[in-house]
Amino acid sequence: MPKLDQIAHEIDISDDSSVNIDGYDVTISNGGKTVSREFRHPKVTVRNSQNGIEVFCNLPRRADKAIAGTWAAHLRNMVRGVEEGFEYKLQAVYSHFPMTLKVEGDRMVITNLFGEKVPRVAKLPWSPSEVEVKVQNKTDVTVSGVDREKVGQTAANIERSCRIKKRDRRVFQDGIYIVSKGA
Repeated sequence: MPKLDQIAHEIDISDDSSVNIDGYDVTISNGGKTVSREFRHPKVTVRNSQNGIEVFCNLPRRADKAIAGTWAAHLRNMVRGVEEGFEYKLQAVYSHFPMTLKVEGDRMVITNLFGEKVPRVAKLPWSPSEVEVKVQNKTDVTVSGVDREKVGQTAANIERSCRIKKRDRRVFQDGIYIVSKGA
């Protein structure tokens, strides 16, 4: 199998977006939305190119190619985040006990799940300026933001807070579930 001399992944950026590469930190901004991330590796580098950003590696080994591809995917997600944003939709499902959802600061409180007296709490680790959580129609939850990882982790925290223990999940299906992951 022939060895590669170099590997370069091009990430196109629209004219509205701007890229700032400061050492290992890459910041992409567009219309007041900003995403920043650190990319540090001895052989793989991120640099500006004519159309946008280039992830470059000279004489790559298998691990270096994998890191370069992962970084390219992260950068594509960052560009998509500042241009379109990410939005996860969750839905509360209950059969008998109607649950109540409230966002209070850095946590989401779920009361009356299975008729439990103690409310369940989902942590919202990021500020509302980074990840916005809205409750609509008492059962629909929308998680939106610019950073895909933060939006996805917040949605997962909400879904996991309603985890069912010691019951058959096929019968007891109450909880909050991710319905769609879209832009």
